[in-house]
Amino acid sequence: MNIQFLTKTPLFRGSSLEEIEGMLNCLGARQRRFEKGERICRVGDSVTELGVILSGRVIIESDDIWGNTTVLDSVGPGQSFGETYACTPGEPMMVQVVAAEGSEILFLDIGRVLGICSNSCGHHSKLIRNLLALTAQKNLNLSRKIFHTSSKTIRGRLLSYLSDQAVRSGSNRFAIPFNRQQLADYLNVERSALSNELSKMKKEGLLKLDRNQFELLMDGA
Repeated sequence: MNIQFLTKTPLFRGSSLEEIEGMLNCLGARQRRFEKGERICRVGDSVTELGVILSGRVIIESDDIWGNTTVLDSVGPGQSFGETYACTPGEPMMVQVVAAEGSEILFLDIGRVLGICSNSCGHHSKLIRNLLALTAQKNLNLSRKIFHTSSKTIRGRLLSYLSDQAVRSGSNRFAIPFNRQQLADYLNVERSALSNELSKMKKEGLLKLDRNQFELLMDGA
């Protein structure tokens, strides 16, 4: 396992290599690989672990009984998932987690994260503070999705989402973490309608695009 990589993740921010090595033993750490399309967690599962993405990317999504999919988030290297449900014992998951590509996941026992270990590990308080920050960030992400999907038009949703991506990347050129279908699911629109609207926006000189690469054109040229 690449411990150096873990020092750069939000969950282990501020911890040294030696501290992380010691904590992994206390936290019941286990590592698994998932292939593209493989379900990591299913709706109805009760989980006791949070997952940290070591490589690859996973999609958090929700399916209704009619088979309609809503993408809630895309989680990449260094980010985590499942902490909210793991912190709520017995709460069945309302979402599923699917590998968007081949992914390596590090699982940590949430009970050991929140509890005081037998070794009196002094680093748990730092880990808990980071976990609280992660949970707050997830709440912001959910609020951001609600904001992006509040418009009644597809263009309004696209403008909201793409503008936010530009601000977050600090540039009018950026890559989004979704393919076309995933973006349509995230914005709660039909894929064909989304593609048509993107084509119109491109013809009108509002943007350039190549798969998941976008450039917003401020002067419309």
